[in-house]
Amino acid sequence: MRKDFVYLASASPRRSELLRQIGVPFKVRPAAINEDLQPGEAPAEYVLRLAALKAAVVWNALEDRDAAPVLAADTAVVLEDGVLGKPADAAQAERMLEALAGRTHRVLTAVALHDARGGAALLSASEVRMRPIAPAERRAYAQTGEPLDKAGGYGIQGFAAVFIESLTGSYSGVMGLPLFETAQLLARGGVPIWLTEGEAA
Repeated sequence: MRKDFVYLASASPRRSELLRQIGVPFKVRPAAINEDLQPGEAPAEYVLRLAALKAAVVWNALEDRDAAPVLAADTAVVLEDGVLGKPADAAQAERMLEALAGRTHRVLTAVALHDARGGAALLSASEVRMRPIAPAERRAYAQTGEPLDKAGGYGIQGFAAVFIESLTGSYSGVMGLPLFETAQLLARGGVPIWLTEGEAA
């Protein structure tokens, strides 16, 4: 059965922007979950678990579960097998940038879809290399406020684009919603892409 929209289990403006890019109408339903890394949990397992959990939590809270599936995602910046979360303040953002500068790190984003048949999730893995970043640049970027809601303390689609030397993988995945994998899950859930405003129910 065709569904003309999804519930997006995220308040991220970047994920909303990416869904609009591929013509998918959605309603935002943020998921409140514990996002702590479990002892011994690998980064890929971590993002897959959180994405699936977000989707399931929102799905289970829906009054009308026939209305539409729930889409969720989770992103982790991984440096030497350590997960860099969102910085608590500008000083922590500077430290994260210092660690990432002049090096290659991984960005893992899991996307999950939950509907009446249950849940499914896919993983996008990318490699990002940053150029060296001078202390004054790190400080100036941190003071913009942009890093504070970003995994790893930077936004590739924002001011931090000037730091990115190369990227192998998915640009949209680094932003927070890998569109290749997302489209696969939407097809599974019967949600069309490329809908114009007039076509959406």
